[in-house]
Amino acid sequence: MCTPCCISQLACCCGSAACSCCCSCCPKIKQSTATRFMYALYFLMVTVICAVMMSPTVEQEMKDHIPFYSDLCQQLKAGENCKTLVGYSAVYKVCFGMACFFLLFFFFTLRVNDSTGCRAAIHNGFWLPKFILLVACCSAGFFLPEEEIFLEVWRYVGAACGFFFLLIQLMLLVEFAHRWNTNWSSGVKYNRLWYAALALVTLLLFSMAVGGVAFMGLFYTHPEACLLNKIFLGINGSLCLIVSLLAISPCIQKLQPTSGLLQPGVISVYVIYLTFSAFSSKPKEMVQIDGVNTTVCVFPFNSGMEGDKKIVTALGAVILFGCVLYSCLTSTTRRSSAALRVCRNSEPEIERARCCFCFGDDTDDYDEEKTGGGQNVVYDEREGTIYSYAYFHFVFFLGSLYVMMTVTNWFHYDDHKIEKLLEGSWSVFWIKMVSCWLCLILYIWTLVAPMVCPKRFEA
Repeated sequence: MCTPCCISQLACCCGSAACSCCCSCCPKIKQSTATRFMYALYFLMVTVICAVMMSPTVEQEMKDHIPFYSDLCQQLKAGENCKTLVGYSAVYKVCFGMACFFLLFFFFTLRVNDSTGCRAAIHNGFWLPKFILLVACCSAGFFLPEEEIFLEVWRYVGAACGFFFLLIQLMLLVEFAHRWNTNWSSGVKYNRLWYAALALVTLLLFSMAVGGVAFMGLFYTHPEACLLNKIFLGINGSLCLIVSLLAISPCIQKLQPTSGLLQPGVISVYVIYLTFSAFSSKPKEMVQIDGVNTTVCVFPFNSGMEGDKKIVTALGAVILFGCVLYSCLTSTTRRSSAALRVCRNSEPEIERARCCFCFGDDTDDYDEEKTGGGQNVVYDEREGTIYSYAYFHFVFFLGSLYVMMTVTNWFHYDDHKIEKLLEGSWSVFWIKMVSCWLCLILYIWTLVAPMVCPKRFEA
């Protein structure tokens, strides 16, 4: 079993064969999913490297535990203690290389509709040469001339593209909420347990949203300070209530019978989370209490144990990477692409209710082949591509710049460290707060669009 598996892995790395695991116990995987997973793995690997570059803790650990660290840095001409390999400038250069890698494949895969062509074969295979190309692109960023001009220009390019990616991410969240409700609602007529599941999840989501509002009202407001927190908490909480009532109003129910409380529940939880994240990102406020300057309106664990602070930072990083990967992987499916165009599919899809519906494709009637005794691969692109290769790479291009801006704290990058991902910055505060309102506006538009533009939503 070992020899055939090694041969199949070699064909995956250096040829156009689909990648799969050597374990035959693993569930079957579709070729299109395996391809996107491999690109996501490359993306995640570079993202982790960028996070390490922004961490002074890792820098100090390398200095303490790598023998002859200073001599090695001098031989590499990386400056004293490898200063050119760490910090925000290094992250900009690495992300520049990753963005160029995906932008190159965007142009390379334009107008690819047949999975049997040469360009499609390169897109779906040859992972070792592509890995070498990615490493070369990321390394080339460190040899760019006029570093100061590059960093200044690339900062604004990254901000523009990162904000555009954020819009795509918000639109996909709205699409995810609608799809979740539609998928589970389709199972109600066959099994009433799906109705119970819908009710339970809806109750849980609104409990989380209300709990979040109460938590922020308790810890992020103060009688003598934090006026912005009070205003925006009231506004965002009220908007969540308004969209929930709008979703079940008779005028909306008439045009969208599947509209319910699950969708506004998902949106409300995300808006409350963004509000909490914005409050955590705002510079700290001080108030004199009994003659002593006291920091108010902060996360309670930040003022106490250092371990809790690290847990909060780690949670924020995990949520960030999860949102980026979900956006990159799902924005290229046919259904999500239709959602981004804000129109109804020309052919309504047959829904089959299932617990895990996020990455499911339209049909399972594909050829299945063995891969050397290992995991079975389903070749689901025999008759043509099932997603846009070029658009897929373009989303990853935008995601690369979004990660670059987020890891370096957007415009406040000089003294930013990855351990301070949740600490104060007015630019991050306003970006997250505007994201809350954009998310609500996009969801409201999906509710009222059938009334405003009925012809675009005719089945």
